[in-house]
Amino acid sequence: MTDTAIAAAEESVLYHKDPKTKIATITLNRPDRLNAVTIAGRHRYAELIRRANIDDDVKVLVIRGEGEDLGSGADLPDFMSDFGSDASWDREHGLEGEDVTYPPAESYRTAGISTQWFANPAGGCRSLQEFKKISILEVKGYCYGWHFYQAADADLVISSDDALFGHAAFRYSGTAPRMWQWALTMGLRKFQEMLFTGRPFTAEEMNDCGFVNSVVPRDQLEAETAKYALACARNRPSDVVYLQKVFLEIFKQNQGEYMGSILTGLLESVASGPLAKPDGDEQVVNEELFERGLTNSVKDFDNRFPPEWRLSRRGRQQAD
Repeated sequence: MTDTAIAAAEESVLYHKDPKTKIATITLNRPDRLNAVTIAGRHRYAELIRRANIDDDVKVLVIRGEGEDLGSGADLPDFMSDFGSDASWDREHGLEGEDVTYPPAESYRTAGISTQWFANPAGGCRSLQEFKKISILEVKGYCYGWHFYQAADADLVISSDDALFGHAAFRYSGTAPRMWQWALTMGLRKFQEMLFTGRPFTAEEMNDCGFVNSVVPRDQLEAETAKYALACARNRPSDVVYLQKVFLEIFKQNQGEYMGSILTGLLESVASGPLAKPDGDEQVVNEELFERGLTNSVKDFDNRFPPEWRLSRRGRQQAD
């Protein structure tokens, strides 16, 4: 990864720890881009979680976003800028300048390695699952895509009452990495509703299905998160927390969390053909969509849905 990309990631994913309280904070800091995360940002996020996991000055990790939103998912222009090329593999796997020959574009391995990378903690998508301390996600505004993965993986989720949860992939490709975990944490019936309609869920709805721990007005969010973080930090010693997390990890693996991550990657890696062939007026992610302009295409498609089911805040306001 280039020095420029690393420096940008360090600015967009900030880290602070307070040894006195044993609370560390990761702040996603791209408010002008709705905290959309880049490839380099995901890598830094994974590394910071690995660091906090080892650091004895840390017992609780809070993850939050600067500005109005937790985040709107992956930075698609960054992700798609050289998608499928050697440069894309270089950036995603940190292999710039290495003597590596990548699999042919048409091979199963090309899709398999890419999609199953989302089940690897080093990829910055499943990192919280192996964190043996307490993680708290502070959600506000958009909690979409990659940020929605973090909501399923965190130990506790504290949300403002204006938050929206979901994944645009349910509208544009039909699947997303690690769906198994959402089905477990939301409950199968409600997750199926999100999956098939593509609509986002409000904080109240996510509270009703047991996905979040607390919902408060936006102006009370930071104080509510701090209350939970301090209580967790003061409750039991770090060794006890580690034992608790080992138990929870065993429980999750009995539910098939990691197996589900691998299976989702398998499904995505073999489904690229069917996903690109609509049989009606559906929207799909393909070359035509990008040629039309991603922003305009997404907006036009979003407007086909009832206002209260739209992904964008502006579109949803038309219901008022």
